[in-house]
Order: sequence, then structure tokens, then C-alpha cells
Amino acid sequence: MANHNGLITDVDLRSHENNLAHRTREIDRERLIVRRGQPFSISLQCYVSLPPKHQLELILHLGSKDEVVIKLQKGRGAGDKWWFNQQRAQDEMLLTLHSPADAIIGQYHLAVLMMSPDGHILEKTDKLSFHLLFNPWCKDDVVYLPDESLLQEYVMNEDGIIFMGTWDNINSIPWNYGQFEDYVMDMCFEVLDKSKDALKNSEVDIKQRNDPVYVSRMVTAMINSNGDRGVLTGRWDESYTDGVAPYRWTGSVSILQQWSNAGARAVKYGQCWVFAAVACTVLRSLGIPTRLITNFSSAHDVDGNLSIDILLNERLESFDGRNKRDSTWNFHCWVESWMRREDLPKGNDGWQVLDPTPQELSDGEFCCGPCPVTAIKEGNLGVKYDAPFVFAEVNADTIYWIVQADSQRKKIRVDQASVGRNISTKSVYGDYRDDVTQQYKYSEGSNEERDVYKKAGRRVTNEITEPGQLKLSIKPSRPVLGTDFDVIVEVKNEGAREAHAQLDLVVMAVTYSSLNRGECKRQTISVTVPAHKAHKEVLRLHYDDYVGCVREHHLIRVKALLEAPGENEPIMAMANIPMSMPELLVQVPGKAVVWNQATAFISFTNPLPVPLKNGVFTVEGAGLLSATEISVKGDINPGQKVSVKVLFSPVRRGVRKLLVDFDSDRLKDVKGVATVVVYKRHIRSLN
Repeated sequence: MANHNGLITDVDLRSHENNLAHRTREIDRERLIVRRGQPFSISLQCYVSLPPKHQLELILHLGSKDEVVIKLQKGRGAGDKWWFNQQRAQDEMLLTLHSPADAIIGQYHLAVLMMSPDGHILEKTDKLSFHLLFNPWCKDDVVYLPDESLLQEYVMNEDGIIFMGTWDNINSIPWNYGQFEDYVMDMCFEVLDKSKDALKNSEVDIKQRNDPVYVSRMVTAMINSNGDRGVLTGRWDESYTDGVAPYRWTGSVSILQQWSNAGARAVKYGQCWVFAAVACTVLRSLGIPTRLITNFSSAHDVDGNLSIDILLNERLESFDGRNKRDSTWNFHCWVESWMRREDLPKGNDGWQVLDPTPQELSDGEFCCGPCPVTAIKEGNLGVKYDAPFVFAEVNADTIYWIVQADSQRKKIRVDQASVGRNISTKSVYGDYRDDVTQQYKYSEGSNEERDVYKKAGRRVTNEITEPGQLKLSIKPSRPVLGTDFDVIVEVKNEGAREAHAQLDLVVMAVTYSSLNRGECKRQTISVTVPAHKAHKEVLRLHYDDYVGCVREHHLIRVKALLEAPGENEPIMAMANIPMSMPELLVQVPGKAVVWNQATAFISFTNPLPVPLKNGVFTVEGAGLLSATEISVKGDINPGQKVSVKVLFSPVRRGVRKLLVDFDSDRLKDVKGVATVVVYKRHIRSLN
């Protein structure tokens, strides 16, 4: 910024050098973006040397209305204050600014004042600005994480893997966090600016933005739109015609862009993994180490009694006698952020659960966390924030009841081990799964587990139930969508006499959050099982049986109820059968170079016995291209292969991921990914 009339003729914010040193070069190379607790330098071009006894003063302004004003101390000050020093070099004045490790994050406006010996302002240069972020590389910052490999994954990596499916059949989808894409950081600060606290009292809000506990809690409230101007509206009933179906998103960037471009109007629609992924983008962008977590067989405990009561009618259908009921989701996603909890007793530092999916109110807002993972493992449910709810998600009992015609309940099954299984996150070493269950809970049946349950108030059952003569199980299977397949139910007789029983089988389609989407098939059979033998009942499911009810999550649930004379209670078994999806092939041949055109070839074969209509591919990748839709012309017939070609020019070098989603009228949520290594462009010398 040049000024030809005064003593200071130009100011250089040295963005290239500073951003490289502060690991923000991926965000922007032109604007100054720095991290707190780490010095940065700017230079002043001076027309002449400073006159004797003239002084420089630096003033910082925060907020659109200058809610916070900070005068920098000249010379080294206390660690909790901003200060600067200056050094003369030729016709330049080099100023090094030092921020405290607990400085407020946000956009700062810097004014450089030339002061006379008697304290008058002789000259003012004030059209300077920079952004300050959390600094997990600074040991004095409460988000400090002393492991470079973890920092590269949980702050710097823009490509993610989200685990889904069922606890015994885990699959995954790729996700573009894109926290360093153009202006994503600005949109993340806009998320904070549009929060209820910021709109109510911006000065109080800004002054609390030095605290990652406060900031992360605001983020969980603002990612969902319940009760505020948040980013995403949730929907679980498959009516998405006025928006985008949750399964169609492949990254966070287009969601944030759509929200910001619409004047902070909520984007339609999200479900748990979308809420969590966007929160991960925002928190990583602000400099807080964050990872996405998937909890399989995740409990939603409405009444806080650490027990999930599943009510069924006599046809084994969900009993909707209450407006809001306990439930167990096949999986549920949240995020963990790393920070010291100086607001809590010792022992609560490290990973903190944050859940932006709107489920239950917390202090009057739809937010959850931050809650220390160590508090969940130790059963310390008095710790802020929302520890009882999170504890139940990974530890609740599941009790199944039959609601009889006279409205009386009959308990048919108690399951104390199925909730909170295979808790997963992406490995820092590649695109595979790390199991973090042991960070949340002690081993099943251990003394430590029993002690935690007692402390948390969950009952510990000691009674020994007399084993029954009959055992009931459903054999696991992994059918391919579009094919016929068998459901195998085994009745095993461990007694010394022949057994006669009635077996009721119900096959239904469900969503990942356990919402019933329709009955596929039902069968009642009388079975006779000789002593010490097993009977296998095979139920054949044809494509036509399930095509009318299987929805976006391609999930079949089988319930079996066995009633026999001599058995104390009916025996119930349940299994979720996820259906395998077809392969989406993505290839990027040749060598990819920054700003040079590259080509991606995408192909897909229709596996269904019916034509697919309205086919559309969505392609995106951080540093490669923004979300782009390619429509397929005409129908895709059974067995037909369709291929499309996508041209793109990478804008950033490094290892990148190209993500593809395919959707149609009958087949949705087909994903594909290709790894693209982008090389630096070499400029040839003219000589």
C-alpha cells in the first residue's frame, strides 16, 4: 500500500513469507493469515529516516464496529499482551509483531501511527488487515498438539474418509473437507459472526473468541439451523425435493458457499455425517485439530435414564405410542477436537466430543459439547458439556418390549453389550480405519467397566438367568443391490428333548437412524427341532420384494421372534443387512500439473434389472475443481455401461482426491474416488 505524501511511503505485510512460516499458505498467498503465539513481520518503506524522538505506535481493531481495540506495547512485554519491536534496515523499518498464545482469533485491522515527541499523530496508515487463527504448533496455545503427523492429518488434510454401515459390516465414503479452498476461512468466520451470541452482543462474543471451548460450542450450534441462522437443515424423512438429499453431498465447500451466498440461509439438507463433516471443515480451518468419529450402534437416549426402550407391537413393528422415542442408530457421526480444558479439573484435556447434529437441547440450544472423551470413559457425568447424553450414546442398555393389545408391556430382550461398538476414525497413516473404542470405554465385562457404570448410575445386573433350551440367530449376509438373496435364520436346540415352536420373521427396509421404510416380507412358520440339532429356515428375497421399500441407505432389517412351550420368554433376534453398492470407476491417466488441463474418465454399469432415469454425476476435489454436475442423457438400461469425461485444471499441487457421486431415480449414493498427484509447474527460462 503506497503513500507518496508522508514519511511512510509503503507497507509490505510480507504475506508470502509470513504465511509460509505460519502454515497458512494453502489458505491464501496474497492476504496475511497468521497463527497466534507466533511472531510475524511487516516492513515500512520510509521516505527518510525517522526524525529524532519520533515514535511509531501500532493499534489493532477487532470487529465490524471496532468492539475491541488493542494498543501494542513497544518492546518485549508480558506473555499475555501484544507487543512489537522495530529494526532499521536501509530505507526500511522492519516491525515484528508478537501475539499472545491466547489472543482472540478473527480479522484484525492494523493502524500504524507516526507520533511526534509531544504525542500528536503526524501520520496514520490504517488500511491494513490480517487474520489470526488458533495455533496447534504453539506449546502455549491450549490447542497445542505435540505430534506433527497428527497435525498434518487433523489440521492440514483436506481429504477425509467417513465410516458408515453397520458395526459388523463397515463401509466408507470419501469426503472433501476443503478447509483451504478459496474463501472457506472467511465463511468459517461468518459462521461465528451469525451466531445468536454474536448478533445479541458482538463485543462480549468477540472477547470470548480466544477460547476454543467457546468457539467450538458455537460451531456445533451453528452447523445446524435449529433456532438460529445455521448452515444446514436436517431431514430424515426422504422428502428432499426442495433441496439436496444428504447422501448426494461429497464435500463441505459447496454447502458453506451456498449458505453464505444466500445471506446465511440454511442449506437443505443434512444428516449426521454431513453435519459432522462441515463442523470438521470449520474447526480445522480455524486451527483447532479435529477428526470425524463414527459410533456404530449409537444410542439416542431421550429421557436420560441410560436405557434405550424399543417398543414393538405384536407384529414386531415399531410402536409409535410416544411422539419422541428412544432409538438406536446403525451409526452416528460427531467430531472430536483437541484442546486443554482449563475450565475443568485436571484430567479432562485432550480429545473433546462435539456433536452438531440437532438431537437434544443443551443450555437451551441445539448443540453438544465439548465433552472430554476421558470423562466418558471414566463415567464422570458432571463434567461440562453434555456428558450424560454422550455417555448414553456409547453405553446405554437396549431393552425390547412388546406392547400388547391391552397396552401392557412385555419385556422380551435386554441387550447390555450392543451399544457403542467399533468407534472409528480415519487413520493418520492412510485411508483406513482406526478403532478408538478403548478411548471411550473399558473392555466389556471388565471390573473397570463395572466401576464406571456404578459411578455413572447405570445399573449393573448380577442376576444369572437360566439358559433356555432354544437359541435363535440370523446368519450375516452381504447381498448386492439388484439381486435375489436368502435370509437364513437358525433355531438351535441345546436341550435333551425335541422342541416345537412358532417362528415369526419380518423383513423390512430401514434408514441408518432406524426409521421404518416399509415391510418387504413376512412369514410365520411352525418348526420342530430335534434334541441337540439345529433347524435352518431360509427366506428367499427377490428384487421385487424389496425394491419398493429399500431407500437411500440400502439397508434391510430382519426381526425374528421364537415362541415355544417351556421357554420362559419369547426369544428375539435382529440383524441389519446392508446391501453392497456397484463400483464407480474413476481414472485420471497421465501426469497432473498445476494449471495444466487434466482429464478424468468416469464409468459405471447399471446392476439393476430395470432402467435408470435422470442419472447425474457430481465431481469435486480440493485443489482440483469445485463441485460440478454432469447429467447422463437418456436412460441407462440394465447391464449398460455409461462413461463420462471431465476436464479440469488443478490449482494446487500435492496429493489430491477426486470424488465422484452418482445418483438416479432408482439407484443413489454410488461413490467413487481417484488419487491425483499434482506436480509443480516448471517455467522454462527464456534464455
